[in-house]
Amino acid sequence: MIPLLTDPACWALFALSLAAATLLPGGSEAALVALLIAGEHPAWALVLVASVGNVLGAAINWGLGRGLRHLVGRRWFPVTAAQLARGQAIFGRYGAWTLLFSWVPVIGDPLTVAAGTLGLRLTPFLLLVTLGKVARYAVLALITRGLLG
Repeated sequence: MIPLLTDPACWALFALSLAAATLLPGGSEAALVALLIAGEHPAWALVLVASVGNVLGAAINWGLGRGLRHLVGRRWFPVTAAQLARGQAIFGRYGAWTLLFSWVPVIGDPLTVAAGTLGLRLTPFLLLVTLGKVARYAVLALITRGLLG
């Protein structure tokens, strides 16, 4: 087993996972599946690396929402007013539990920004986001390993 902290593939997975959880385009699922198929690391370790990166990216979004909401609508700002309004509407209707779905494409990133904008405390934010994101990567790992036999 290659040590995780010195493995460039794990750092790439971390970086992709972090970027995918922010408002930057990208997806980390393909990288996770490729590393699982390569079989050089235990599945739990790859799920951990991807989850930490993805949760950190979501925390960046929360911080953007918390401190920079006055910038929404500016041309260069990565969150449009429509995206934020959609996230706030979903978040406002269903509450903090929606963060369990922060991994879902299109709605997940605006939800995490909305949580910061609406003043959700960091601790419940991190708990709910972590549960959702770890579950997503764990299911993906179980499916991948199951298909490999």
